Amino acid sequence: MTKFLLTVHVLVAIVAIGPVTVAASMFPAAARRVAAAPDAEGLATVRVLHRVSYVYAGVGLAVPLAGLATARSMHVLGSPWLITSIVLTAAAAIVLGLLILPSQEAVLDTLVGTGTGRVTVDRATTARLAMLTGVFNLLWATVTVLMIVRPGSTTGA
Repeated sequence: MTKFLLTVHVLVAIVAIGPVTVAASMFPAAARRVAAAPDAEGLATVRVLHRVSYVYAGVGLAVPLAGLATARSMHVLGSPWLITSIVLTAAAAIVLGLLILPSQEAVLDTLVGTGTGRVTVDRATTARLAMLTGVFNLLWATVTVLMIVRPGSTTGA
């Protein structure tokens, strides 16, 4: 059962987190291009990138759930590397859910013309969004390293 849970956890992580990291990373540059030279194709690209970020963020909720089931099966719930991974995963979720996705939404609304005017799509806005996305990606990269290295691992690697 442990191997099955681990397989599910890894597959869900690849399928869910990969698209979010790519789409969220591409969003600021795409938004910047549309703000500089509005066109329907560019706007459609920005919409798709936001939709991918949003949908796969929801799918990504399965990653920690499968991870916790796997950790319970492996009897490592109290391990420091796992606790650190849980904290970093929660931080990544907060950055994505409370900072990146709402910022993308505000930028998209501004580009479409339905925004409240509180957000301008300028270099500073897109740079801030790119920085937040970099933090999100770094948090996930750190979790990935912890999952592979696992201090005290018995894999011999």
